[in-house]
Amino acid sequence: MTAGTSTVTLTASYEQCRRINARHGRSFYLATLLLPAWKRRHVHALYGFARHVDDIVDASGGARGATNERDGDGRDGDGRAAALDGVAARLEASLAGEPVPDPVLPAFVHTVRSFGIEHDDIRAFMSSMRADLTVTRYDTYQDLLVYMEGSAAAIGLMMLPVLETLPGTGRSAREPARELGRAFQLTNFLRDVAEDRARSRIYLPLEDMERFGVGEADLAGNGCGRRLRELVAFEAARARAHYRRAQEGIDMLVPSSRPCIRAAAALYGGILDRIAAADHDVLAGRACVPRRHRAVIFTRHLVAASAAARAERRPLLAGEPR
Repeated sequence: MTAGTSTVTLTASYEQCRRINARHGRSFYLATLLLPAWKRRHVHALYGFARHVDDIVDASGGARGATNERDGDGRDGDGRAAALDGVAARLEASLAGEPVPDPVLPAFVHTVRSFGIEHDDIRAFMSSMRADLTVTRYDTYQDLLVYMEGSAAAIGLMMLPVLETLPGTGRSAREPARELGRAFQLTNFLRDVAEDRARSRIYLPLEDMERFGVGEADLAGNGCGRRLRELVAFEAARARAHYRRAQEGIDMLVPSSRPCIRAAAALYGGILDRIAAADHDVLAGRACVPRRHRAVIFTRHLVAASAAARAERRPLLAGEPR
């Protein structure tokens, strides 16, 4: 079902979000299987919303957001703006309690209301999606961080109420959640350098490219030269720093959420390991964590996840689908 069709039921909307996550975010979806079932559907709703917004814009020309690994090529700006205006209008109507013909918004808005997700975080995400309509380069890392504040950090903040924090740690956990969002997205940027460049988008800060003597033409080859590999290694070290700063936040989560986030960090961090193993040549092939290694990571956290879920059994929220 697509936008423009009749309003879907809440249960169908949650199932649509689950399918989106399973189809487009396989590593993250694997990690979500470590969550209690009641919590998992809400995480799928947040992922589904973020990806849904990306895809609506992408269908009119291409965009880049928190979960989408594809990028725009600058064409059909008016069409993309109209598409984003449409989903923004449906979002506002849905948040105001109006039924809307959208496959994921019922689940997303139900999750927002159930957990008191801050609307400022939603607005930050939508702002970065709008920036994607026109911005294809970032002069400095600080500029890139501003973009990631909406496209990645805001997603981490929206996830936080669903994952749940220990008493007294809610506000303290917000910065680590933002750091993990940044870590994930910067990892994706490094993995997708060639794919992004083919769509006329560059997420390597231009000042860093100049510092290492890398030109845009160097991103279009079949393999990395020494200077580009050094640049990728430099940005990978930044990503790892974001992962380290995010670690303290995991212990602020309730026990049933920790295995999922630890597994997700290991899975995404594993992409950096694969990049390093290839001598930081991100042009020769797309780095991915082998299926066997993903299974090992999942299994490593399964016992803790099962024990924590049993200890935290709870009734459903009012109106929550069974």
